[in-house]
Amino acid sequence: MTEHPNDLPAPDLPDRDLDALLAQARALTPEDHGAAARFLTGHRARQVAARQRHARTLRAGWVSAALASAAVVAGLTVLRPAPALPSSAAYDVYQSALGEGW
Repeated sequence: MTEHPNDLPAPDLPDRDLDALLAQARALTPEDHGAAARFLTGHRARQVAARQRHARTLRAGWVSAALASAAVVAGLTVLRPAPALPSSAAYDVYQSALGEGW
C-alpha cells in the first residue's frame, strides 16, 4: 500500500516533533500577510463596484418608473376629449353678419 500525502503521520512520531511541525504551520510569514493584503484590496474593490452597480440599478429603476408615469399621464391627456370651447364675441359677430354656414 502506498502512502498518501494526506495520511496521518506515523504514530511513532514524538509529540514534541509534531508540536513543532504544527507550530511552524500556524506561524504567519510575510508572504501570508502580503497575500491577505492583496485579497482584502481586491475584496474591497469588488464591494465598492457592487455598491455602485446597485446604486445605478436603483437610479435606473426610478428613472424608468418616472418615464412610465409620464407616459401614462400623457396618454390619459390625449385620450380625454377636449372641453367645449366657449364661443367668442368675434365668432358671434361673423355669424350674425354673414349668416349661418359662412
